[in-house]
Amino acid sequence: MWQVIGQDRIVSLLDYGIRTNTVAHAYLLVGPPHVGKGTLALNLGQALNCDGAESPCGQCRSCQRILEGKHADVTILGLDCKTEIGIDDIRGLQRLANLPPYEGKCKVFIIDDAEYLSTEAANALLKVLEEPPQRVVWLLLAAEEKHVLPTVVSRCQRLELKPVPSQQVQEILVNSYKVDIDRAKLLTQLCHGCFGWALSALASDGILEQRSQRIAKLFSLLTADLGQRFAYAQELAGQFGHNRRSGTEAMEIWLDWWRDLLLIKGGCKEAIINTDHKVALEEQARGLSLGDIKGFLAGLCSFETGISKNVNPRLALESLMLSMPRKT
Repeated sequence: MWQVIGQDRIVSLLDYGIRTNTVAHAYLLVGPPHVGKGTLALNLGQALNCDGAESPCGQCRSCQRILEGKHADVTILGLDCKTEIGIDDIRGLQRLANLPPYEGKCKVFIIDDAEYLSTEAANALLKVLEEPPQRVVWLLLAAEEKHVLPTVVSRCQRLELKPVPSQQVQEILVNSYKVDIDRAKLLTQLCHGCFGWALSALASDGILEQRSQRIAKLFSLLTADLGQRFAYAQELAGQFGHNRRSGTEAMEIWLDWWRDLLLIKGGCKEAIINTDHKVALEEQARGLSLGDIKGFLAGLCSFETGISKNVNPRLALESLMLSMPRKT
């Protein structure tokens, strides 16, 4: 059965395509990180190669091997710790695509972080999508569709995965995963409707620990001198240079934190996201003016825009540190 949560319309569409043999040769799965794009892609790979009576059954040898990442005909390519997906990566997939399926019915190529395809890689992929081999399905996953080459987008069937409503996330965590209500509420707030993040946080305490470390660093920067701020800017710029996703996740925590400060300053404490740090937020908000908070939030949004346009991360972060208010 399909394992992706909260995407019933898309699942129905794909299920119908499999039953009527009208599956597209390429799909672009669009949505925020952890919303279920990877799970849906694996489920579709299973469904296309399933040996069970109802696909994807999740129990047959093919389904199990795909889940374990061992199936010869389902290949996953991602950004990993690189800054982009290069043309050599795509050429490797091209060679595989020209071979017939080895142990299944259909070859499936999953390209995660498709917005980080280099221009050369995207153009090489475009050639394959324009003349698709038989029994091959391409699945491109992207959190930022605007950075995917438009001609590549036009060759794919676009499926948008939207965040799951908060109430549904909380109910599933409590009823299906037996999470206590307070923890379920916190995870629901933090995941922003992206259920995969909540499951990852349940499986690994390190995710919430890393979040707390980043918040502690953020808290300390308000009273830090410029040298300390610039040192952290250099450290964070290094994350963007070697693992773009890690740097982006850190800045998302900053945005949530400063949004919470704005809500507290405006008298809307009940709407904050970081409920487990409410006392620290209230203390910090007391030392900042509403103008300070709004100004720095605008700076964070400008930073995000700049990073998406490939500005120098260190220069952008140093500028952000200069604009950060000091707690009085």
